[in-house]
Amino acid sequence: MAKPEFVTRNAPRLTLQGARLIMASAVRKASAIGVPLDIAVVDDAGHLLVFNRMDGAKLSSIDIAISKAWTAACTRRGTHEYAEIAGPGKPAFGINVGNAGRFMIVGGGLPIVLAGHVVGGIGCSSGTAAQDREAASAGIRALQARIQPRARRRAPHGGDRRRPARRVPGLRRV
Repeated sequence: MAKPEFVTRNAPRLTLQGARLIMASAVRKASAIGVPLDIAVVDDAGHLLVFNRMDGAKLSSIDIAISKAWTAACTRRGTHEYAEIAGPGKPAFGINVGNAGRFMIVGGGLPIVLAGHVVGGIGCSSGTAAQDREAASAGIRALQARIQPRARRRAPHGGDRRRPARRVPGLRRV
């Protein structure tokens, strides 16, 4: 019989450097589509790592962006998924009043998933749900592109050149 596991220590964790990379890409996307946003990036437990309020972003959207990121990280799903099931008469109606009103059911919050592990969440607010989600997706793609292993290249003579493992910026093992 297998020995029970009580603690795991092999899950990737989002670092401040990784959160800043996500933030920079989300801000670039928001600027490119011409929408000033409030953007928050949290770790897998929903704790704030970075926040940015672009010039012209709505002051009322600061808490909304943070709550979208928190919801996405803690529920491990996009906030837009709750918009579809949390209306009157739907199975999750009223869920948005949970956790002292912090639970968001408006699109714009996405979990940050790497190699099957949720390492955090990003929340964007001040635009439409589609604009918020577009900027959030751009941030996540930037991190994923940075840490995805590159395709192996064969050496000219057909041999296999091996490189030592390198530390991936933006993630650390615990």
